[in-house]
Amino acid sequence: MSTDKTEKNSNMKNRYTWLLSAILAPAVLASCGDDKAAQQQMNPAAMAVPVNTMQVKEERVTGKDTYPATVVALQEVELRPQVSGYITNIFVQDGQRVKKGQKLYEIDQSKYQAGIQSAQASLQSARANLARAEKDLERYERLAERDAIAKQQVDYARTDVQTARAQVNAAQAQVRSASTDLNYSVINAPFSGTIGISQVRVGAQVSPGQPLLNTISSSDPIAVDFVINESELGRFTNLQQGKQPDSLFTIRFNNGEQYEHAGKLVAIDRAIGRQSGTTTVRVQFPNPNERLIPGMTVSLDVLNQDIGEQIVIPYKSVTEQLGEYFVYVVQGDSVVQQNVQLGTRMSGNVVVREGLKEGQQIVTEGIQRLRQGAKVQVGAPQQQGQPQAGAPKK
Repeated sequence: MSTDKTEKNSNMKNRYTWLLSAILAPAVLASCGDDKAAQQQMNPAAMAVPVNTMQVKEERVTGKDTYPATVVALQEVELRPQVSGYITNIFVQDGQRVKKGQKLYEIDQSKYQAGIQSAQASLQSARANLARAEKDLERYERLAERDAIAKQQVDYARTDVQTARAQVNAAQAQVRSASTDLNYSVINAPFSGTIGISQVRVGAQVSPGQPLLNTISSSDPIAVDFVINESELGRFTNLQQGKQPDSLFTIRFNNGEQYEHAGKLVAIDRAIGRQSGTTTVRVQFPNPNERLIPGMTVSLDVLNQDIGEQIVIPYKSVTEQLGEYFVYVVQGDSVVQQNVQLGTRMSGNVVVREGLKEGQQIVTEGIQRLRQGAKVQVGAPQQQGQPQAGAPKK
């Protein structure tokens, strides 16, 4: 009996011990966890932000600014009739190259030829009348010298001569007008160039100004127009007034192909748009093979100041704040936020014009969690030539 009671008491003691252990174990573990977190907070290495860095180096680059541009003809004219009639001849094929003065279109000339004949006949009549009046005046003046005729008669004769001369002048003007109409009935090329697709056919009726017959444009040289902001005006004005280096202006087609000839800045528009704040710049290009066609869109590349050995960094290492750009420079075990002036972007890289020096260590990955003076844990430094940096070819 005593043995059973002792065994029962022992079992109850074991139960109490197990229950107490179950209650106290979480508290002990929590206490240990808090101690561990406190130890981590006390450890600066645990607070450091893991980052990847790279050493800043200079690379040989050719900086270019790219603008969307449109090909335009230096000379372009719409051909429209100046007299009425029917188209009787078309002397050129659609899209043909033409020379200055070459015949293009002819309008029915019959009535204009008749008009010039009528005007010439009127001129002959007026001249004959003038000759008669001048002879009468000469005869009357001789009679007046002998007082054989009234003075009033001489005055009438002089008036007749003046009237006859005015009639001759009017008849001459009619001849010139008729000749002009006859000349206008044949439309010639005003300059050498390429003619477009004809908008009329033989037999079409036309009148002064209507319809559009065709368009002719010059092709060599040719121009490319692009738009710049007001802030860039000084730069391009200096380029226009100074000596322009070779390959300053180049263009690329939409398929990426480079055009073989370089251009030269020839004109800047007279004013800045009040609403747009922009103006148009024109660059002239040789076009011997007529690869550039008016209306074509191309990309215009303009060399900028980023030429030669320049500091180039991955663009992903740059942060922007209120329109200013910064990078994080590693100094010891922390970082300093450094303001930089950026230049040309090239693929995933960008030129730094001011703010960095060769040999400095900058953060390339992990910048999202950084701030001024933050502690960092630097991983293996990246080389600037690694593919991820997207550096331009040397």
